[in-house]
Amino acid sequence: MDKEIIKQELVYKAVRSGGAGGQHVNKVSTKVQITFDIVNSYGLNEDEKERLLQKLNSQLSKAGVLFLSADDSRSQFKNRTIVSKRLFEILTNALEVQKKRKKSKPSKAAIEKRLKEKKKASKKKMNREKPDRDY
Repeated sequence: MDKEIIKQELVYKAVRSGGAGGQHVNKVSTKVQITFDIVNSYGLNEDEKERLLQKLNSQLSKAGVLFLSADDSRSQFKNRTIVSKRLFEILTNALEVQKKRKKSKPSKAAIEKRLKEKKKASKKKMNREKPDRDY
């Protein structure tokens, strides 16, 4: 993943934020929407594109475009940096390859220790029983 190339491919759009806020909300476009076309990106190789398309399937459009938006701040510049950070966090998390799990089994010593503990607990409980009285 080449971040510099991806930064150049991003398309930013400023729109008006919704919700309460009075006059400021009605006249200033502070909400920032970002679009990133994964399929046609030059900053990703083919394996990375496949992995992103698979992992981010629910967040992508049918054309393979990722849409994100931020209206956390009243500043358009801050929202732009916030949405860019979110995008790169999503991309890096989706590109992480999980380690394959190796099957393991307990050692002989661990098995013996467990069996000894079981026998010890069994004897302890056997000693709690009432003794047999043969008259």
